[in-house]
Amino acid sequence: MIANQQQAIQYMFQQTIALRTNGKKLHNITRQVEAVLAQSAVKMGLCNVFLRHTSASLIIQENADPDVLADLETFFTKLIPEDASQYHHISEGIDDMPSHIRSTLTKTSETIPIADGKLALGTWQGIFVWEHRNLGHTREVLVHITGC
Repeated sequence: MIANQQQAIQYMFQQTIALRTNGKKLHNITRQVEAVLAQSAVKMGLCNVFLRHTSASLIIQENADPDVLADLETFFTKLIPEDASQYHHISEGIDDMPSHIRSTLTKTSETIPIADGKLALGTWQGIFVWEHRNLGHTREVLVHITGC
């Protein structure tokens, strides 16, 4: 048993962020997630961020140098080409199946610790929705906060 262990009352808070994307791009949503955390009043716990889509993804990545984001997009474009001859699922557009592959290689959720009422992200880390489709879409991000 740990000395000085305290019982904490667990609290849960959920909110959905609607994000309108404008085509293939990484969209920084760190401030929106921080705003949800502030509303929750949780000081210590976990923040789970979940993207409710299969042709976009959610990543934690560098938020200081935009070249990092550009290089990621360039790499994924080369890695997963938009070539109709390579895919069966093309009824929703040539960019749809490559978007599903990109989403599979990345992820749709992230869990971030909360310390002192703030997201415990590293100095250069930000939370991004990565739109993989050529046209913009409205994306839903569910933020679930648990803590005390």
